[in-house]
Amino acid sequence: MGKVREAFRRRVVAPVVQQLKQGVTPEKLALSLALGVVVSVMPVLGITTLVALALSAVLRLNHVAVVAANYAAYPLQIVLFIPFFQMGAWITRGPPVPFSLDQIRAELAAGIWPTVVRYAEANARAMAAWILVAPLATWLLYLALRPLLSRLPIPRTEPAEDRPPGA
Repeated sequence: MGKVREAFRRRVVAPVVQQLKQGVTPEKLALSLALGVVVSVMPVLGITTLVALALSAVLRLNHVAVVAANYAAYPLQIVLFIPFFQMGAWITRGPPVPFSLDQIRAELAAGIWPTVVRYAEANARAMAAWILVAPLATWLLYLALRPLLSRLPIPRTEPAEDRPPGA
């Protein structure tokens, strides 16, 4: 457990603290972290980091924080994968997907592309569920993280571009 804790501290906590020390506002950092977490649970394997980076660029959020949160929350994607598929089937009144992680693992071992094709429609429904949940989840995480980050006793420095010449 010590290795996991150390990896989490090095890859998630340290970059976030560094961003606060460099002058990123707690509000912007909270939104960046919330977006990174929510995108990380998108029920499409292999693209969450690219989507997170693209959204952070479009929304002018902190890329380091978005990627750190995306990395930290990745295990949640696996945990929420089946619930998003079930929710997608319920929302769209589509057929439920009768599968387990063992079944998917076996199908992927037999062939990735046939598995992707087989579950394409169900995956689209799962994405519909995620799209409905994502804005509210992002907002709630932002509301939870903003006061926590604001209370951290971290000395903040002004970003270099905000400093007067010669300072």
